[in-house]
Amino acid sequence: MRIIIMGVGAVGGTLAVALAASGQEVVGIARGAQLQAIRDGGLTLRTPMGDTHARFSCVASPDQIDWRPDDAVVMTVKGQHTAAALDQLVAAGVTDQPIFCAQNGVDNERQTLRRFANVHAVTVMLPATFLTPGEVLCHGAPKPGYFDIGRYPQGLDAADHALAEALEKAGFGGYAVEDVMASKYGKLLMNLHNIAEAAIGEGARPIAERMRAEARTVLEAAGIDARDMGSNDPRRTTVMKVTEIPGTQRPGSSTTQSFERGTGSVETDYLNGEICLLGRLHGVPTPANDWGMAIAARMLAENLKPHSISFEDAKAALAVTANSR
Repeated sequence: MRIIIMGVGAVGGTLAVALAASGQEVVGIARGAQLQAIRDGGLTLRTPMGDTHARFSCVASPDQIDWRPDDAVVMTVKGQHTAAALDQLVAAGVTDQPIFCAQNGVDNERQTLRRFANVHAVTVMLPATFLTPGEVLCHGAPKPGYFDIGRYPQGLDAADHALAEALEKAGFGGYAVEDVMASKYGKLLMNLHNIAEAAIGEGARPIAERMRAEARTVLEAAGIDARDMGSNDPRRTTVMKVTEIPGTQRPGSSTTQSFERGTGSVETDYLNGEICLLGRLHGVPTPANDWGMAIAARMLAENLKPHSISFEDAKAALAVTANSR
């Protein structure tokens, strides 16, 4: 299996370095300054266990790859970029190769299945950071992170086991599971706090809990199972827990990182927006997640940096939203 990593950012970069360093054949797809940095000098992964540097082939788009039957695509772009990435894969002639959606949210697999038949879901538990071209940080230890992997919408095949084995060899936890979407919905519940953290900072927890409480009601109404991927999952302590890297500071979630880097987009529409969508389909109010959607749009429109919204402003806005339902 040759692994094509589409999106060499925080997650993709961590995977690319660790896999390449383990002897796995890797091709990255990146853009801008990150692409140039990788081409010029490779990519450095910093973890609590030390630094790893790797050089690997990296291109600007899928049509620059000579595709092989044994290729597997690992999608690590954010949800708002999935449609464009799929367009590129179709144009490049990808057909039967397995496509693994190693992305937050639960809509990427559905989008991909419209275009390709061989689709797999990956739940990503990886506290990674990308802010500086040529370097990624991963704060997980003793393993950098772990992944649940399975065919979409359910089941397992040889490709799932092959990727899990490659990840284990690279130092991660790799688990092939038949009901992977229950795992992904569990991770979705965790990711709902991303926009609250990005907007408010340390005071975001009460609002994040409201978001999750709404979401649990919505998922129950929709008949969707969500596995607990939080503190009740023993892997959060035995396999990977967030740990300091000397001389660095973790800026926060992937959404916070997007605002910090000024990327112009965030994945809130595919996290909190999924709960809003399901709530509207099943008649469940979602005022806290509606607020998350609105504040993400405002922060993007006004080019606000992380933690620009006060907790009191958020509370006031949520009260208005709740009263208007």
